[in-house]
Amino acid sequence: MFRSPGHTGPFTPNRPHTPIAALLLLWLPFLAGCGGHAEEAHHEAHAQGRYPATTPMFTDTVVQKDYVCQIHSIQHIEVRALEKGYLQEILVDEGQQVREGQVMFRIRPVLYQAEVQRAQAEAEFARIEYRNTQVLADSNVVSPNELALARARYDKAVAELNAAQAHLGFTEIAAPFDGIVGRFHVRKGSLLDEGELLTELSDNSEMWVYFNVPEAEYLEYRKRSLAGTGTKVGLMMANGERFDQEGEITAIESDFNNTTGNIAFRATFRNPQGLLRHGETGNILMDSRLRGVLLIPQKATFEVLDHRYVFKLEKDGTLRTTRIEVGPELQHLFVVEKGLNKDDRFLLEGLRKVKDGDKLECELLVPDSVIKHLDLYAE
Repeated sequence: MFRSPGHTGPFTPNRPHTPIAALLLLWLPFLAGCGGHAEEAHHEAHAQGRYPATTPMFTDTVVQKDYVCQIHSIQHIEVRALEKGYLQEILVDEGQQVREGQVMFRIRPVLYQAEVQRAQAEAEFARIEYRNTQVLADSNVVSPNELALARARYDKAVAELNAAQAHLGFTEIAAPFDGIVGRFHVRKGSLLDEGELLTELSDNSEMWVYFNVPEAEYLEYRKRSLAGTGTKVGLMMANGERFDQEGEITAIESDFNNTTGNIAFRATFRNPQGLLRHGETGNILMDSRLRGVLLIPQKATFEVLDHRYVFKLEKDGTLRTTRIEVGPELQHLFVVEKGLNKDDRFLLEGLRKVKDGDKLECELLVPDSVIKHLDLYAE
């Protein structure tokens, strides 16, 4: 009988754990059969030493293209001083929502009030002179020409009074529309020149979003828009979240940029919560319909030095490394622009286990079935 080294006592054979062993033997066939039928079908080729392969799907599809964009307020203006003088009051704050007609700044009006008073006195003097001259003209004491001159002096004095009152009115700077006040460029007590920048005012109730589109995509858009579709767009904000309002393309620039070959589009978005602000950036999301394209699973490709390849199957089952050019990306899919045709077969799985020139036995899977199960079996 066998004894382990160093064993000095009598030999006692190990007792098998009969109940556990028996249970395992009973459960093994059951565990082997627990996988779903879909999983068995998916891995059946590997179990038999065969690799799954498929062909490209030739179909029409819709892809979502994105374009870098600049976001602008529908109205964004500079608020400037209309008169020279000392800034007496700032009646709003940066970032404040103001209403049309609300006074924002007041320039010290003392000088302009004096000008109005002087103009009023001169206008009153000219009015009295004109009335006296008219009485004399009615009595034929003065000529009609003198009456006309008195009338002209009176009209001139009234015009100067109106101008002085207008200048006085310019000392109060009011909001021309509802909007949000920007950054202040002056402070209370500043000596202002005529035309000096005080702040900016933005109307953010709607936003204009500008983005550039290549010529080929512009032509495709025009075709869709003439058919009454394709004018709606989405907006991806800088934090990666989609804006909750849908936009509409409302304008296209007149000329293409000869340097880039692009043309500028403008989309309009409602901004009821005021989330978007002037000067933001983001990405416009626009659907584009592709007709008669080849789709292949992304997991069937691999990259070498920034080029993408597939293992193409020859008629005799030999693998050939084939370079492809891909276009737009869909979820788990590439649109193939060059390198494959609709009848070509390519390896679907096991790319890391094979090399160029290997001869394999493969099982050809229907493209429809492969694409339907990509979410389930995506690697």
